Amino acid sequence: MAGTSVVVERRIEASAGRVWEVLTDLEGMSSVLSGVDRVEVVTEGPFGVGTRWRETRRMFGKQATEEMRVTACEPPSRYVVEADSQGTHYVSEFVLSGSGPGPTTVRMTFSAIPSGGLVGLLAKLLGGLGAKAVARAVAKDLADVAVSAENPAR
Repeated sequence: MAGTSVVVERRIEASAGRVWEVLTDLEGMSSVLSGVDRVEVVTEGPFGVGTRWRETRRMFGKQATEEMRVTACEPPSRYVVEADSQGTHYVSEFVLSGSGPGPTTVRMTFSAIPSGGLVGLLAKLLGGLGAKAVARAVAKDLADVAVSAENPAR
């Protein structure tokens, strides 16, 4: 079944290693990302395949909590996070490119694939409007990551 994908890129004036640290610091995520209210890490151990957390953020004027899981991880260049909610399967892929002290380009691809039910059908019908809102939210998240990665004292 077809879905909607959004791709956002951001150049960050920091090394890929530093950007990776910021992106994968689940304990610090709510203090870095202004769109995230709370993060509850569900698994123990280092960030990698199988890592899970519950992320609470405000979207479309409502607070929602989703459980995320890492399904691919290639430090410090790529990871994939997936979630399922209300008839939709979500996939977020982060790809970091750059070498040396910086800059690093982060490309985040977010896909929403209806998996059935009324909400899945509604998501498919309203995909264009939702895609624009998601693109704005992703761009804001990456701007927040840039501020943190470029200013390690924060």
